[in-house]
Amino acid sequence: MRLMVIGASGFLGAHVRRQASAAGAEVVTAGRSRLADSPRHRFIDLAEEDPAQLAAVITEVAPDAVVNCAGATSGPPEALAAANVTGAYTLTKAMLLTRRRPRLVHLGSAAEYGRAEPGVPVTEQVTPRPGAIYGVTKLAGTRLVELAAAAGLDAVVLRVFNPVGPGAQQASLPGRLIAELRQASWQGTDVRLGSLDAVRDFVDVRDVADAAFAAAAAAALPHTVLNIGSGRGVPVRAMVKQLLAISGCTSTVHEDTQGPARSPDIPWQQADISRAVADLAWTPRRDLETSLTDLWEATP
Repeated sequence: MRLMVIGASGFLGAHVRRQASAAGAEVVTAGRSRLADSPRHRFIDLAEEDPAQLAAVITEVAPDAVVNCAGATSGPPEALAAANVTGAYTLTKAMLLTRRRPRLVHLGSAAEYGRAEPGVPVTEQVTPRPGAIYGVTKLAGTRLVELAAAAGLDAVVLRVFNPVGPGAQQASLPGRLIAELRQASWQGTDVRLGSLDAVRDFVDVRDVADAAFAAAAAAALPHTVLNIGSGRGVPVRAMVKQLLAISGCTSTVHEDTQGPARSPDIPWQQADISRAVADLAWTPRRDLETSLTDLWEATP
């Protein structure tokens, strides 16, 4: 099986590439960043690419599936729109122009849902009401994939909840907390975070990668949107305490800074993953302690 992984140098894309290669797939990488260990890498910026030219690249690579991990999680509205909306439009249009259409596996986000009812796992049937520009742009990307699917493209969107694990970036709370704990340990200072009152569904990034490969390899996909999470809601404060214990850091944690702009006013969120389990024959295999331990050990 040949996969084309777009955004292969990013947090999710790097793990998709690694997991797919370990499963025996031939992986051709693509994206804006150079990958020295990928001799067939294609330089592609979805926000700037001409769909016809991109279609020619995809035709030349001839993948069985394209996994789109490219996108932006932070930045001004115009940057988020370019990466998450224009990029999705360019890719879906290009794939519709190819004569031999591969499957598209597009990574979406739980931020598309917005505020959820506490205690009720979020299903794919819930009407999305994103509360910030990041979620709005990701939802727009999902809608473009759905339109392309209606036009005949074999496509699926994986709505990823809160990925955590080796390589997590500082845009995420676990990634930021790692950096704060390292600094606090070295300097003997306290750790300052935003409010930790929320509940989130943390899913190991390697489980996300396994889901992406399963979606690429499945014989058929009955649904166009699938939730990818752990299926467990974890208090963010409990996650922070767990990471403190793993790190051995004894600094005091203060909750007196501003929280992330991409998930405001969402006190509770947990994925219902039953559709993904059924459609992909996939289940998350790694617990949060494993994810956090591996993140801590992998971060210098």
